[in-house]
Amino acid sequence: MNTNTFSMAGRTIGSGNPVYIIAELSANHHHDLSRAEELMHAAKRAGADAVKLQTYTPDTLTIDSDQKWFQVGAGTLWEGKNLYQLYGEACTPWEWHPRLFELAQKLELDCFSTPFDFSAVDFLEELKVPCYKIASFEIVDLALLKKIGATGKPVIMSTGMASLAEIEEAVSTLRSAGTDQLVLLKCTSSYPSLPEEMNLQTIPHLAAAFDVPVGLSDHTLGIAVPVTAVALGACVIEKHFTLSRNEKGPDSEFSLEPDEFREMVSAVRVAEKSLGKVNYTPTEREQASRVFRRSLFVVKEIAAGEPFTSENVRSIRPGHGLLPKYLPVIIGKRASRDLTRGTPLTWDDIG
Repeated sequence: MNTNTFSMAGRTIGSGNPVYIIAELSANHHHDLSRAEELMHAAKRAGADAVKLQTYTPDTLTIDSDQKWFQVGAGTLWEGKNLYQLYGEACTPWEWHPRLFELAQKLELDCFSTPFDFSAVDFLEELKVPCYKIASFEIVDLALLKKIGATGKPVIMSTGMASLAEIEEAVSTLRSAGTDQLVLLKCTSSYPSLPEEMNLQTIPHLAAAFDVPVGLSDHTLGIAVPVTAVALGACVIEKHFTLSRNEKGPDSEFSLEPDEFREMVSAVRVAEKSLGKVNYTPTEREQASRVFRRSLFVVKEIAAGEPFTSENVRSIRPGHGLLPKYLPVIIGKRASRDLTRGTPLTWDDIG
């Protein structure tokens, strides 16, 4: 596992540091600014380190067309809409951004966004965002990556659908443009994702392949997958966040509610504590348990000069006598003194 770290807004992210947890607001504000603000308050209470927005308009992402190419495919959550309609429903109004960034600062939450075109990058630069998030679908837009990289800001990039060669090309593009702080997120771009589609073993491979911290952008239901990712070395977790899945929207079905998000944060904090380090020395609390190991005890009265046998010496708990491995050495030797039942055997007891 790599030991690189990522610095952003005064935080250090990477091996040996707390997992950085991002609440993705996406479309869960339902075009209600007060709802967006309530989401940010709830994210703070639930233990998020950051909230993330998405900065686009339908016109910066696509065109309004009913041709078949622009219809959302069958079998998705958004079947029956064209892309322009979907993005119109899901976008966060740009005029909200300053107010939401200001609220995040008051709440002591990091706040940043995913830009989807050059104008969004210019707009976010005016707001002095601390970093940029690149969505999986934009990883192949090298011109956009160059624009983002040229800001010199740290970058968090999702890798859903991307081949190893495409990730390499994107990383190289960002680095050559000016990005020297980069986190890659393992991502499966299906909504919701199934656990069997996640392939979390990719996390340590990404870290080794690109020598960067790696995290997870997760679209599964529940919290088991993010916690598992932390056990595999993920140092960032991004999860969609909603006040209630009953408020139906483009992302609500695969978003966590506040109590669930809080439970995820708690489980992640336990997981990161449990990882520790490679260690074969008993911990301080384990030392008190060593007494409950097995050891050699006299289990029948033995007179001085009498031989030790498997009938009068046994390996039992507790651990005050000789180690059990010495039993074959002791059998057949003679006692140096009278020994009562329940005496822990020592070398001085052997003649």
